[in-house]
Amino acid sequence: MVVFRQNDTCPVTKQVISGCEVTPNHTLRRLLQSWCTLNASYGIERIPTPKPAINRAQVSKILNAAKSPQQQVECLRKLRSIASENETNKRCMEAAGAVDFLVSVVNNFNSLSFEETSEDGFEITRPGDEALSILYGLQISESGLKNLIMGRNGELIIETLTKVMQGGNDESRAYAVLLLKSMLEVADPQKLISLKQELFSEIVQVLRDQISHKASKAALELLINLCPWGKKQNQSHRSQCSLEGRAELLGHGAGLAVVSKKILRVSQVASERALRIIFSISKYSTTASVLQEMLQIGIVAKLCLVLQVDCGRKTKDKAREGTVKVVNDVADAIAGQQNYNL
Repeated sequence: MVVFRQNDTCPVTKQVISGCEVTPNHTLRRLLQSWCTLNASYGIERIPTPKPAINRAQVSKILNAAKSPQQQVECLRKLRSIASENETNKRCMEAAGAVDFLVSVVNNFNSLSFEETSEDGFEITRPGDEALSILYGLQISESGLKNLIMGRNGELIIETLTKVMQGGNDESRAYAVLLLKSMLEVADPQKLISLKQELFSEIVQVLRDQISHKASKAALELLINLCPWGKKQNQSHRSQCSLEGRAELLGHGAGLAVVSKKILRVSQVASERALRIIFSISKYSTTASVLQEMLQIGIVAKLCLVLQVDCGRKTKDKAREGTVKVVNDVADAIAGQQNYNL
């Protein structure tokens, strides 16, 4: 401000500045640090010297060194330290290919389900756990997450994270569910539809174990977001099951009678379910024998009764649909029989 506006007065002390030479930031920092050191007895802490920003060449060098099994854990710790410093370092690591390397470490580490200990009884840091914590800490960008989940190793990383949730330690299980949540939020519908049942089982288990509040929240959000896609996946299977269910009901001698008996005798919910079953039978499985059975056991009369009593609107609407359908079917059957006799 002093230089660009040609001011010769200090904005703080209001004193006239004799020269307009700019003082470098590092000189000011050293001056402030010296002042902090001199006044340490008053509880003033020394201003730390900021670390220089990391560059892609440095990250690449660490990644190359991490390919050696003897140096892998040490290099992973360096990467975690670098990522924890600032957001710029995280984006630099992602641009340098750290995500692909970390994923390969997680995928290739086959001992995630076993606790490793040294001869002294101390737990050994496992590269897979270390890499997983760094992956989560990187807060990978949306494009990076999409490449991760939709790439050629997308299925493999999901399977690996499922195994981590199944047999890893609590910290790694938490990181796995949090990372899964981030990845599946940007996944294509086809990927969401093809998820395996084991994944859902392990997500539920993480929720039951209550590893942490953050992991439980992520597990709940995952289940909420994935449930609609599970319905679409099972739509064809559900249609087949409905067909088989109607056949089993009609094959039982007392099937329709038992369903009809539940209407207006148990609860409103039971009445709605029973009416839904009857409507499904009349819509998809109507035959002459089924219509005759409905008339004999009084289903039509029961439907008309539902229209007269005080019950929920949804129940009445379903009863009205069922009544109209059954009556029309009976009328068509009678007309067909008369034409046959003629």
